[in-house]
Amino acid sequence: MRVTSLNDIMFDFLGYEAQNCLRSCSIIINSFQDLDGEALDALRANNPHIYDIGPLHLLGRHFPDKEEGFKLSGSSLWKNDSQCLKWLDKWEASSVVYVNYGSITVMTKHQLNEFAWGLANSKLPFLWITRPDVVMGESSVALAPEFFDEIKDRAYITSWCIQDQVLSHPSVGVFLTHCGWNPTIESISTGVPMICWPFFAEQQTNCRYLNTTWGIGIEINHDVKREDIAELVKEMLKGEKGKEMRQKSLEWKKRAIRTTNRGGSSYNNFYKLINEVFHHNVI
Repeated sequence: MRVTSLNDIMFDFLGYEAQNCLRSCSIIINSFQDLDGEALDALRANNPHIYDIGPLHLLGRHFPDKEEGFKLSGSSLWKNDSQCLKWLDKWEASSVVYVNYGSITVMTKHQLNEFAWGLANSKLPFLWITRPDVVMGESSVALAPEFFDEIKDRAYITSWCIQDQVLSHPSVGVFLTHCGWNPTIESISTGVPMICWPFFAEQQTNCRYLNTTWGIGIEINHDVKREDIAELVKEMLKGEKGKEMRQKSLEWKKRAIRTTNRGGSSYNNFYKLINEVFHHNVI
């Protein structure tokens, strides 16, 4: 966290809760040993009952559907647009940039326009999930008609999607994200590198790890400019740096799948957690 005052309310609250968590009987974390081993080991030095069971959504593949025809559609309460998956079908492998700033991140109208024209000027296909309230103080997103003329036939813009299915689609080559933990670990699990524009909370930390530790992300200057967006998108989809990051991302995907396979670290921790819950003595 970055603050300018020693009396910052959020800083004090999170510091207190971090210490409070260590007094818990157990802590459950949606991560895995290969990814966060240093931090997990530090936590275990203070509390041995740390259950890293991530990527949590990958564990779901071990649970059979209870009813025929029942399909998991994620935990989101937003209405999903499944047609975007059909749109993705027509593009070549690793050729589309997927853009999503999550459910609460907001930006200024100027920043939205810079992102929009950066994507347009890249001349590459993109799927953009943009909420009506993504612009601060606005209830809807308004983009210039000439923007839509420019992106005709190579862009799909909608309000929400089933993110893990989009990230798993072979045509998606890079993810432009705010670096919240859910999209970060979903992208790692599907082998998709990231273009990072962190906004608040832990997003800056996630961005730093993606860039400097895991080697599968590149950060956008917070004072976003359209020419920078266009160049980053082209580099990540067409350049050598993007090729290298996709290769590293596929290695992380293998590790994420391995840890949630039967006998893997996260799988075993989940099994231990369930046993502890069912055998816990309530006083």
